[in-house]
Amino acid sequence: MANYDIRPLQLRILDVMTAFDKVCREHGLTYYLCAGTMLGAIRHGGFIPWDDDADVNMPRKDYDVLVSHADEWIPKPYELNSIEKSDNFTGTYAKFIDGSTTIVERLDYNSVGGIYLDVFPMDDTYGNPFLAKCKHIRYRVYNKLAYFCNRNPFKHGRGPRSWVPRIVQALTTNAKLQKKACRIMRSGSYPKSDLYCVFDFKHAIIPKAFAGKPTPVLFEGRQFYGMEKPDEYLKSIYGDYMKLPDEQHRKQHNFYYLNYDLPYKEYVDNRSFPKKKE
Repeated sequence: MANYDIRPLQLRILDVMTAFDKVCREHGLTYYLCAGTMLGAIRHGGFIPWDDDADVNMPRKDYDVLVSHADEWIPKPYELNSIEKSDNFTGTYAKFIDGSTTIVERLDYNSVGGIYLDVFPMDDTYGNPFLAKCKHIRYRVYNKLAYFCNRNPFKHGRGPRSWVPRIVQALTTNAKLQKKACRIMRSGSYPKSDLYCVFDFKHAIIPKAFAGKPTPVLFEGRQFYGMEKPDEYLKSIYGDYMKLPDEQHRKQHNFYYLNYDLPYKEYVDNRSFPKKKE
């Protein structure tokens, strides 16, 4: 469990969500609360009590519009970070962040940012669930290699467990791996398919009918947009989603460093990582 009070963090995330929602409404962009954030809206009316992040899905066309216009549409101190905007970004999705804050998620992972909302693109994928799953597996291979590219190779000492990240870091770069993964996500166009793939999720393949028309839902007393069929969506991921998990399965980040008042670009990172290859 986190070694800090997560409620203040949740309330700052809520402000980030509100700023994101405002940009989307102003510019006609579609999004959906998803995963644990959608679950929290239905089961708790807001954040799951132990949750310390928030997630949304965006259809790819809306995601691309947001990325391309982020600098002109998003008011300070908020901003959008993504691999499309920076080769050093560690993901194939975007983070809508509060740039006046700092979060370092893990001691051993080369990433620094602000308090954030994760924005995951939804890609049209094969109508055949087996082929869709195979495409997802291909993506996960590059995604895992990119993880090794950004992880301290000596997290588990200098023995055999350091060999894979050391080899990956010697042979390639974060940017090359992330962009290969992005090409897999975008490859082909299946608008007539009845399936979406959200590649960064374990339960990646979802029927488009579950998402459907963005539907207003209350979250911490504020209105956002969620899935049209939340019951079907949540059952497909969590099964009996109204049942609370036992304490050992209540996941938290327990961030390595969290500062509500320090802009992340002013954070002095004294951690040691192999020099990035450019």
